[in-house]
Amino acid sequence: MKVLVTYMTQTGNTKKIADAIYEAVDEDKDIKDINEVDSLEGYDLAFIGFPIHQFNAPDEVKNFLNNNTNGKDIALFITHGAPSDFDQVSDWVSKSKEAAKDANIIDVFQCQGEVSKEIMDMLQNSGDPQMQQFAELVSKGKGQPDETMVQKAKQFANDVLTQKKAWTK
Repeated sequence: MKVLVTYMTQTGNTKKIADAIYEAVDEDKDIKDINEVDSLEGYDLAFIGFPIHQFNAPDEVKNFLNNNTNGKDIALFITHGAPSDFDQVSDWVSKSKEAAKDANIIDVFQCQGEVSKEIMDMLQNSGDPQMQQFAELVSKGKGQPDETMVQKAKQFANDVLTQKKAWTK
């Protein structure tokens, strides 16, 4: 089986999870920035990772998912600033899955990542009480994803591979 781990990252959070998934995959594998991937042809499985920006997947990721995942077996991994149990996380995941609606999404992993200082400053200084409240919420993510989340990402990769192998028998 040929596996691709591809990702978009700005702060390094998503790359940290991508590296963990890549390390856990014991197959013929590649790891690439999403901007280096033109097609999923030649891959039996693709792990596709990205951060949530402004409560949704970035446009370039949505375009990639729309244009490259039709009929493909994929697993998504998503980082975001909010705690994993934050109510809106499920909406963000659903929107992301919608961009890959023609793919076979085996599973989705999501975890909190540390928000950049620039974004924290913008949220805190916005003048919008909701954004200031959100800044307080995401400030608890300092140091995320931590080693526990890295281990969970590795387990996610193993679980996805087990499921994919079961389908191909």
